[in-house]
Amino acid sequence: MLTKPRGLGTFGEPISMLAPMNPLRWSFRTLYLLGFLACSGLIAFALYTQYVLGMDPCPLCILQRVAFIGVGLVFLIGALHAPRGYGRQIYSALSVIVAGIGIAIALRHLWIQSLPADQVPSCGAPLGYLLETSGSHGGLVGVLRMVLSGSGECAKVETILGLPMPAWSLIWFVILGCLALWAARNRHA
Repeated sequence: MLTKPRGLGTFGEPISMLAPMNPLRWSFRTLYLLGFLACSGLIAFALYTQYVLGMDPCPLCILQRVAFIGVGLVFLIGALHAPRGYGRQIYSALSVIVAGIGIAIALRHLWIQSLPADQVPSCGAPLGYLLETSGSHGGLVGVLRMVLSGSGECAKVETILGLPMPAWSLIWFVILGCLALWAARNRHA
């Protein structure tokens, strides 16, 4: 009976070469780079749906994009820094907080989309106009309050693969938050 020497994989490669193939053993830097690439891909897809498919974003969609950019920036800075010890928990906490804000916005958006037609708020001014005239709306906080209250264009349901866009955002915010938590707890990195 033939046996392979210890320390070698199935095809004779060193065991140390197998670690990159196992996502459960990826380093903090690799996981955070993966999170950044996921956020970049999601923003690229959002721009594709806007400019190619003609799905214009409502104010809540734009806020969800901002949250994806925020999570992506935390992932990128974390990947470049690659901290040890408590630094990982700090990056994880920041990622989870920003993802949590995105989850809250996506849930609010899904709630507005689930309202009956007679309870949908009327359409408001575009986000760009609200930001330009933010002084007359109570500053940035007033604009955010108006946007989060929702408007008629936020109630429009456009599906991709059978789910509305805010549902996909919600799923991805949860995935990114879990990835950040996993990277901070990963002992193999």
